[in-house]
Amino acid sequence: MADINEQDLRTAVRTWLSKTWDPNLSLLEWRTLLVDHKWAVPSWPDEWFGRGYPAWADDIVRSELLSAGSVSTPVGAGMNLAAPTIIKHGGEKQKHRFLRPALTGEETWCQLFSEPGAGSDLAGLTTYAERDGDEWIVSGQKVWNTSAHHADLGLLVARTDWDAPKHKGLTYFALPMEQDGVEVRPLMQMNRHTSFNEVFMTEARIPNDYVIGQVGDGWGVALTTLAFERGFGSLKKPRYTEAKSRVIDEAKAESEEHFKVYSWYPQRAGRVDLIEDHARKKRCETDPLIRQEITKLLSMHRVGEWTAARARATRKLGRTPGAEGSIGKLMSSNVARQANKTHSMIAGPSALLTGPHSSYDGVIAEILVSTPAKSIAGGTDEIQKNIIGERVLGLPREPSIDKDIPLRDVPRD
Repeated sequence: MADINEQDLRTAVRTWLSKTWDPNLSLLEWRTLLVDHKWAVPSWPDEWFGRGYPAWADDIVRSELLSAGSVSTPVGAGMNLAAPTIIKHGGEKQKHRFLRPALTGEETWCQLFSEPGAGSDLAGLTTYAERDGDEWIVSGQKVWNTSAHHADLGLLVARTDWDAPKHKGLTYFALPMEQDGVEVRPLMQMNRHTSFNEVFMTEARIPNDYVIGQVGDGWGVALTTLAFERGFGSLKKPRYTEAKSRVIDEAKAESEEHFKVYSWYPQRAGRVDLIEDHARKKRCETDPLIRQEITKLLSMHRVGEWTAARARATRKLGRTPGAEGSIGKLMSSNVARQANKTHSMIAGPSALLTGPHSSYDGVIAEILVSTPAKSIAGGTDEIQKNIIGERVLGLPREPSIDKDIPLRDVPRD
């Protein structure tokens, strides 16, 4: 790992920007310069577009780029999930093929893990991939796939061995989405948004070179992706300068398109930021029961922020995401439920109303139907409790009747 201190790093980035930054370039041209000069993700290995710096260097460089009115790497699953997974588990062919277009934004990704019968029990998935010469043929169904409708590639976990126990018969692939064997359908949610999709694969084809890791080792690779998925801050919208330039305009358009599907996520988290104002507007801020619930909510939220800060500090030190991700995920579910309850107490029956004459133009109603998703997406509360119990508290593993037998012998309804 290269040795550098923060001040020297900032000086080096500023010097390079003073000589290189050109707002009239296209977004692709600018990001190509970032990659070629190894400033896109400086913590990556030197041979893979990085400089081998400590993990904290990424945030420093990103802050310097944004402060200078410039642009960093793309938002989305490509940089948040695909690239770090491929850096850790991919072979040279996969790194050559996938890392550069992820860094420049030329290719976008989605995640294809959950299935209608394999959500919390992800290892029980039944989407099947079979080797056919230099390709794999895949058939099955995935669900809850954000951005699958415009992704170029999908992070796919599929079963390749029915005779192995469920965790050992999986393989991790990069699936080309633009092919006849892949159909993407939007899903209508109860809050009337269509952020997710279901993906049907009917004899879709994947080059053998697109296997990430080893055949049969897909579960271990998937755990890496899930650890990054539970990380904090991945949905934070970049704050670009207001200056007009081609790079900035294209970056803003890219960001707006990406974050369209996340427009309801603040409501999913419970909108803690509205709670005090809501109580004042309803003139119930002095009600002792409501004040007690507000205090409970704000306390839980603050503890969650501390946990998130601890997770960020761990990442900056270059450590693999650990149990703090599950702790934070579980905390965020509890905060969302408490916020739902408190907003309901404040609004009373009017909390169910939508439209221009309702509480916050229907935002309160959207909170009520959106917060249940917080305890499901990215691993249910029950799964997070198992992870914390087993990996943090050292409790015995939950009993399993299907852990060591071939999946084809596991009873299914």
